[in-house]
Amino acid sequence: MQCELLERIRGQPGGESLLAAAHEGVHLVGGAVRDILRGDAPRELDVVVEGELERLLAALGGEVLTHERFGTATVTIDGSQLDIARARRELYRSPGALPDVEPAPLAVDLLRRDFTVNAIAVSLAGPNAGELVLVDHAREDLQAGRLRVLHERSFHDDPTRLLRLARYRSRLGFDVEQRTGELAAEALASGAIATLSGARLGAELRLALSEPDPPAAIAALAELGVLGALDPSLGFAEPLARRALAALPADGRADLLLLAAIMLSVAAPAGEEPGQAIAALLDRLQFSAADRERVLATALLAPLLPERLRGLQTPSQLRQALQGATLEAVALAVALCHEQGLGPAADGALRWLTDVRHVRLAITGDDLLAAGIAPGPDVGRRLELALRRKLDGELAEGAQAELSAALEQP
Repeated sequence: MQCELLERIRGQPGGESLLAAAHEGVHLVGGAVRDILRGDAPRELDVVVEGELERLLAALGGEVLTHERFGTATVTIDGSQLDIARARRELYRSPGALPDVEPAPLAVDLLRRDFTVNAIAVSLAGPNAGELVLVDHAREDLQAGRLRVLHERSFHDDPTRLLRLARYRSRLGFDVEQRTGELAAEALASGAIATLSGARLGAELRLALSEPDPPAAIAALAELGVLGALDPSLGFAEPLARRALAALPADGRADLLLLAAIMLSVAAPAGEEPGQAIAALLDRLQFSAADRERVLATALLAPLLPERLRGLQTPSQLRQALQGATLEAVALAVALCHEQGLGPAADGALRWLTDVRHVRLAITGDDLLAAGIAPGPDVGRRLELALRRKLDGELAEGAQAELSAALEQP
């Protein structure tokens, strides 16, 4: 088993270089070991070193980025990224705060982790190479597919573990151990989430949005009560979100669509516009200005589109109704139309996403200027009218037919 485990590690991106550089006291740890033991490909390789990092970093080479406060480093080698940390103890001075750290043995380092199935290490070199080091219950929890925290104060010390509980549950398909579920509920009820900074909450939410099955991760956050702890009005309709994602084209942003789907339920305080409440929440979670504006536009517009699309027949009508809408808003409108029994409106939105929005004229404003049209707003108006006729199949193929139609406009 020991040799087989090392060979599996060797086969991972960066694994060959890591094993070649490792010395006694270097261990692969956490989710990477969990996934390899389950026969899955790990998302990243996390390494813990008992002692100073310099020897391993020198042997690895590559591009190194150090984080002195926590005694960690990120190494990019052979196109892969390794996260390397000195074995440490964490001391939480207050709930939700970032911990103070100090060097400690591997056994202590494992006890600071979130769940037993992540508190597993394998030695990479020396006489114990290939041997597993596990906390109590880790092996049986891994075999049973069970998430268990390591101590009673876990969720209070680091409430981001509440969000990780949801992510791991959805990604791994594991059950939550009964006492762990009780502790999570107690932490949420006591306001543990409020002790986290907006930056840390936003970072964890972005991780949930980047999970292999993001709707499942967000649904788990809602079911566990984490979304409600962020804002009591937040909710998530998973079937609606999945239908919207199915309609979203490849050039859309799935993460922003899901975020907008969450924001659909935001309730504005008395005297405040809904958009203000959404923008304030996204700012608190430190989303970028560009992402905030796109989510805001999507969440505010999507509920209006089903009625706007009702009864539209022609591609030019669809263009006029959806001009300026985000792709995410239109995809969300597809799902909302189905929810409201507006099948033809949903079909129209899908037609816009897959076809209508891509139609372009072969001519430009320069062609109209060369034909004698004076510069000014009339140029854009003529191009728009010609495009509408092209969309509705009223023009012959080719630039000449388009130019004639643009010149004909009164």
